[in-house]
Amino acid sequence: MSGTVTTYLTELEPTDADAIGRVYAVAREVVPDVEEGLGYGMPALTYRGKPLLSVMRAAKHIGLYPFSPAAVAAVAEQVALVAGTSTAKGTIRFQPASPLPDAVVRALVTARRDEIDGARA
Repeated sequence: MSGTVTTYLTELEPTDADAIGRVYAVAREVVPDVEEGLGYGMPALTYRGKPLLSVMRAAKHIGLYPFSPAAVAAVAEQVALVAGTSTAKGTIRFQPASPLPDAVVRALVTARRDEIDGARA
């Protein structure tokens, strides 16, 4: 697996690439000054030197990792309303056929960005 988000997306099946790419696109809208990098060895968007989020294809789902249990908790109720999704301590799982709504992704990314900004204060 390659180390950048852009390269990773080219390695996926089109349906997965579309679903994962959409999450990254929304994240870039919320935080335009992100950079591509690694977070815990996964292709990720980074913000101010810290991992903002990673989205990866797993065997049975797509996993969204904001590197923050608090960010997942901030959107858990909204995620629960989307068919085929689940959450764990630091993960949101979804299916390409049932992607996360852009509003949920925006709320998640905003929570993680604000957490990173707060840590720098």
